[in-house]
Amino acid sequence: MIELNAVHKVYRTEDVETTALSDVTLHIEKGEFLAIMGPSGCGKSTLLNILGLLDRPTSGSYSLDGQALDGLSESALAKVRKENIGFIFQSFNLIDELSVRENIELALLYHSNISKAERRRRADEVMEKMGIAHRAGHMPSQLSGGQQQRVAVARAVIAKPKVILADEPTGNLDSAHGQEVMQMLKDLNEEGTTIIMVTHSQAHADQAKRVISLLDGQVTTAVAKAA
Repeated sequence: MIELNAVHKVYRTEDVETTALSDVTLHIEKGEFLAIMGPSGCGKSTLLNILGLLDRPTSGSYSLDGQALDGLSESALAKVRKENIGFIFQSFNLIDELSVRENIELALLYHSNISKAERRRRADEVMEKMGIAHRAGHMPSQLSGGQQQRVAVARAVIAKPKVILADEPTGNLDSAHGQEVMQMLKDLNEEGTTIIMVTHSQAHADQAKRVISLLDGQVTTAVAKAA
């Protein structure tokens, strides 16, 4: 599904050159649930941004589902991202002025081939699945943190992406709501969605099928879990 080969990422200013990733080679199979761990500043967010086509590597190659992405234009990358990748963030990133339903449907507005009726049908379906159908007309400020993250998960999956990138998806939640989100991710993975999750929680990483650790921009360990 995903292949990174010898990926480097360097950020440069006039006075400073910072290496965020160094010679990262990573192969992720379709249907995997991969957790990425490491201390702050080790390159986890940079790696997730590159995997999500929000940033480009300085060197190295990246292919997604057999398609080489090196050298594609920004518009071509945006199309690949829209058709293949969903995002879940620690801070939820919901729009305060939109209702739960509108926040979820927003992910489909960029798909011109999906009608308004189909957007509504899919939103109803995913809200029911996430247990938030009764909150469809509420605003984000009227929801608990756990409910807001459920909305964020619903928004991420409504377009039926092949890959979900989750950046500390339980970081702003208490343990009970955090475990609810983890169960949702595990359920999505069991349905065939590839999950890549950055986390500081060893307990949550232990629920993934494979864990890699980053240190100073390099992969230091990769542990596959027993089936």
